[in-house]
Amino acid sequence: MKNKLSLTLADAKKMMASCQKAAEENNWNVSIAIVDEGGYPICLERLDGAGLPSAEIAILKARTAALSRVPTKALEDVAKDRPATTTFPGRLPVQGGLPILYQGSCVGGIGVSGVKSHEDEIVASAGLAVLDSATANER
Repeated sequence: MKNKLSLTLADAKKMMASCQKAAEENNWNVSIAIVDEGGYPICLERLDGAGLPSAEIAILKARTAALSRVPTKALEDVAKDRPATTTFPGRLPVQGGLPILYQGSCVGGIGVSGVKSHEDEIVASAGLAVLDSATANER
């Protein structure tokens, strides 16, 4: 048997708070989704003023990052050369989704939607920074 790492609700809440802070500091009205390794939502926040579709898009970005285990920007770049990849089911190859990697395993994904895609990724990165600093404190 193998032990499997998994994202906890407490971890997701810490990451969500960091994402919200980054969005609010920049006055970005976004939706933020954090999913587990299977792409199922753990946390979803639609900040005041965020567009209605942004919540669903954030979930799709997070799910895509978790299941592919790469940033959605990498998939967006692939789609430019291979447009057929955009038809893969349940996948949104648009920048703004990042996999949550911990000790060499993908334990989930963070997706953000509501501003320019590179700004969405800045917000998602703020969430990952919390996990990275927690890992550094364990060493």
